[in-house]
Amino acid sequence: MAKKRVEKKEASTPMEILKVDDVAYTTLLTKKFRERKKYEPNDPKKVTAFIPGTIVGVSIKKGSKVNANDKLIALEAMKMVNQVATPMDGVVKKVYVKVGDIVAKNQLLLELE
Repeated sequence: MAKKRVEKKEASTPMEILKVDDVAYTTLLTKKFRERKKYEPNDPKKVTAFIPGTIVGVSIKKGSKVNANDKLIALEAMKMVNQVATPMDGVVKKVYVKVGDIVAKNQLLLELE
């Protein structure tokens, strides 16, 4: 009986090395995984909306000095008014919203210097 020769097909996606807890694994990564949004740590100088809603009050402007935990922006969501506070002391570099603006979750509201 004659042996059949089987040719090895190359994978359409090249093998890649994935490091998890300092251990390297050789694997095929999916297109969705390769194109995912990379993790970026939060910048404490950028204040973002923690929930989608409508801006109902802005009590600061560019150049204002602020202290940690000062209430700067009132954000109405689900019939409740939430106060957005500063995470640190600083000076307001720029305010990106005004009263009446509708904001999405994680939208940039203001920046500190």
